[in-house]
Order: sequence, then structure tokens, then C-alpha cells
Amino acid sequence: MNKIKIMTDSTSDIPADKQKELGIDIMNYTIIADGKEYRERQELTNEEFYEIAENSSEMPKHSQLTMIEFIDKFEEAAAEGYTDLIHISISSTGSATYNNAVNAAKEFSKKNDKLKIHIVDSKGYSGMYGYAVIQAAIMANNGESPESIVSYIEEWTSRSEAHFIPLSLKFVKKSGRITAAAAFAGELLGLRPLVKLAGGGSEIPMKIRGEKNIIPKLLEDAEKNMQPHTPYLIITGRNRTLPEKLAVEAEKKFGYPPEYFNEIGATVTCNTGPDLVGFIFRRRDDND
Repeated sequence: MNKIKIMTDSTSDIPADKQKELGIDIMNYTIIADGKEYRERQELTNEEFYEIAENSSEMPKHSQLTMIEFIDKFEEAAAEGYTDLIHISISSTGSATYNNAVNAAKEFSKKNDKLKIHIVDSKGYSGMYGYAVIQAAIMANNGESPESIVSYIEEWTSRSEAHFIPLSLKFVKKSGRITAAAAFAGELLGLRPLVKLAGGGSEIPMKIRGEKNIIPKLLEDAEKNMQPHTPYLIITGRNRTLPEKLAVEAEKKFGYPPEYFNEIGATVTCNTGPDLVGFIFRRRDDND
């Protein structure tokens, strides 16, 4: 009988209660802000990091997870008698962490063939794969096979997208997602970009003028792009006002509530800033 460990990294932004309830092993990134290092989810809360990010003299950064850290985890899982370890990683396009996990698995397997290691590239960030990790843990607890769990994760993440609006442009400007000139022009005109993350890449399909149009445009965008009757998440950060309004309006529009509020952690905040609102959902295809 298989004994399966589900593992991921802290960029998955899995709620702490779900992590504890389902026994998900989360490897936490080190965050560097103004020369100080912090372990995400361990040494500070999201709220504490939002303030650090807001007041930092430069854009905070996060380090990658190393091969040594992964090998330590693999050895720990083997010692605990697990037959399979499934690790769902931050997008390989955004961090060297995925490649480090793959290389660590190769090295570990030279000495230990009892633990089968499955490394999955989520091609995403935050709840784009955090939701799939939660479902994978439920499947593992229900006795499903490693192959069926990996297949589910790969299928979900292949169609998972995040569509969000940063409520301040200074962080996306610093991170390079929007040029300084475009950010400056956007601030003058009251424009906010709708940022789309999908398949390991990013784009800005539209810009929205005025706060009053943010929720209507997000709902319109979600209705156009989301596969009907599938789970969705509401993205939130420090400011919960707009996300909570979006959740109410989304439930009215789609007929069912979000799975949960996807509160961004430190690694995502390093790129987006602490204030944003949006959706994570499963993309529709031509047959939907």
C-alpha cells in the first residue's frame, strides 16, 4: 500500500488551517528585505510582511530552495516510511527551485530507490497551484494512487490562471512587470493593469480606469475566461475591502461562492505589492 507525502513551497499560499488539517509539508522561502532575512510563514505573518514591503527602501527579494534542502526532505520522508513523495513546485520560469528539486531527486535516487519522487512544475504561482496541492492531499488521504494524483495536478495546473489588479503601481514597477514610464502614465490617468498569469508567463490584456470599474471588469473578464461551474479563488492581500466585495458579486454572478480567499504571502508580495484583487480560476477551452 502506498504511503504518500504531499509537499510544496510557500509560494503556494495555502491557508495555515488547510496545511495542518491535511498534513501538507511546506518548504518555506527565505525573504530578504533591507538586508534582513526572514523565513516565510515561520518568522513573520503575512500582515507583518505587508508592512515591511511597504516601508522597505528597495524591493524585497526571495531566495531559491536549494538541492541540499530538498535532499534533506527526501531523506526525512524515506526515514518515515513513505513510498511516494509528490512535490508541486513554483513555476520553473520564475525560480530555479524547480530545477533544484529535479536535480536533488536524481541525486537522492542514486542512493535510495525505495522512495519514489514525483516533481511537478506548476507553471504558476500562489493559489494557481496551492488549490491543486490541497486537492492532492485530500486524494492522498483518501487512498488514491500517486499516478492519479500527479495526473490531476498536471491537468489542473495546465489550465489554472490568475487574473488580478494591483491597487498600487509602485511594486509592479519595481519588479519590472510594468515599465516606470507606463506606471507613471497609469497613475496620472487613473489606470490599473489587469495582470494575467498563465502557463509560466504573464501579460496585461487590459487596463482599467477608476476604482469603480475594477469589480465589474474583473467579473466580466472571469465570465469570459473561466470554465463554468468550476472552483475559483478570490485573490487578496492587505486590503480586504475590494476582495470581499468581489466575492459577494462573484457568488451572485456564478451561483456559488469562492473556495477560499487566496491571501498572498511574502514571495508573491515581493512582485505584486501587498494590495491587489482578482481571481484564480480554471481556464475554459473551446468546448466549454
